[in-house]
Amino acid sequence: MMKRMILLAGMAVAMTAAMAQDTDYIVKTKNVKKTAVAAAVTADDVVAEDAEPKDFMGKNFRFYSMCDWKEGMRFMVIPEKYDLLVNTFRDMATNKEASSGRLRHHIMVYKGHEDMPNGRVHINFYCETDKKSYYYELPNGTFDDYCYGKLGVPTLAYLGDVDKARELLMDQPLITRTQFFRIDTEYDGDGFQEVKYPKNKLVTVKAIGVGTRAFPVKIIVEDENGEQFYQNVAMSKTNCGMRDDEFDVDNAKFLFEGSFEFTGAEMEVSKDYKTYLNQTVHNKFATAMSSKGAGKERDVKVPRFTGFIIDEINRNKNQEGYYTLTLREVETRRIYYKDITFNEDNRGPREDYFGYLFGMGEGTSRNTTLETRTAIREGRVIPGMTMEEVEMAVGESTNKLTTSDGVTEWWYPRSNSVLVVQFTKDGIVKKAGARAAGNGATTKKRRMAEQSAGSTRLTGSGFSSKGNATPIQ
Repeated sequence: MMKRMILLAGMAVAMTAAMAQDTDYIVKTKNVKKTAVAAAVTADDVVAEDAEPKDFMGKNFRFYSMCDWKEGMRFMVIPEKYDLLVNTFRDMATNKEASSGRLRHHIMVYKGHEDMPNGRVHINFYCETDKKSYYYELPNGTFDDYCYGKLGVPTLAYLGDVDKARELLMDQPLITRTQFFRIDTEYDGDGFQEVKYPKNKLVTVKAIGVGTRAFPVKIIVEDENGEQFYQNVAMSKTNCGMRDDEFDVDNAKFLFEGSFEFTGAEMEVSKDYKTYLNQTVHNKFATAMSSKGAGKERDVKVPRFTGFIIDEINRNKNQEGYYTLTLREVETRRIYYKDITFNEDNRGPREDYFGYLFGMGEGTSRNTTLETRTAIREGRVIPGMTMEEVEMAVGESTNKLTTSDGVTEWWYPRSNSVLVVQFTKDGIVKKAGARAAGNGATTKKRRMAEQSAGSTRLTGSGFSSKGNATPIQ
């Protein structure tokens, strides 16, 4: 019996597929045919909004509980697999169940609710598609008991959100905010394929139609290469059947702001600055950044020539003309944050200027070994480093000398000692280690260097030694 019901449901879907494609609310990522949106009565025309919210979503996509539904609100029947077995509507003329498969993609207009003599409650609709009247019978309780919840009427996707999204978003540029989207695989069905696409890429809205009951607005976008993909998103969440706390983790992308961000007047970072998104850069100087670890945010000193990928650029609301970069380190994938300005004339430290602090590309450090890059990040000097890599790790030496036997040494003062780095004739670190002031200075030149190093403050852009470098014998 169950197999027969599934077969019949499948046949009903197939029979109505061609008719379903006639509505301009059904759009596809392939060979999308653009048509004009028919004028229709929506909730925005008949319901006065509360105090106007300031955010885009709250201002334009108000949530309507069933208690607030007004006659004229339009919905589309989008049955899921379960709905093809358990029918939602009854024909008002015959009181017989109407196949959800047959009603697929039919447009229902809300006509109010009705208390019946038997104590049940009917939610009434007029079908624009077949010109018949239908009702949904509440499973239990009064209308007031039921209408404040999130259950709503099964199978119905709210078209008010679709119409409003078309009005506001068609042909608009957006920025992708997730990597997970979909493409259609069936013109006459609902088949799709999950695809990955980079975050923070500029795309353009090409079509908007109906998605699913839970995520009613299907937004098809196209990138600069003509590649199309889509996301089904919940805008107002009217009749979506999901609680607010269900829109997190994996479902976060099914909110508009989870998949897209505005450009133009609605976005907080200009299009010019957006060109830096997903670019690889390196800091030309050691600098302070903030980083999160163990759930806490702390300030850290980042050595120069560290490679990053710019994940996000957000306007800093506490500092005029400043932006917060979200940076993902190339090597460790660790996330850092840095406040910068793109305006060189902005008052503030020169280091805050993006063009001064950052260079494009991964920087010289990417040509080093993993062991050397680790030592550079930790402010250590190890054998095998070049002179440039030593400067990356601990900065420029305050004293450089050549011994009588032709060995080049760089000296770095510490609190109670001097870090001495010895190089081969080819400029490669041979030995590096701490030496107590005055210990082992066998030549006048070395003694003078030690005295100078001991009384000179290090002004380079490096870090203090961790004390585990190879000691000089």
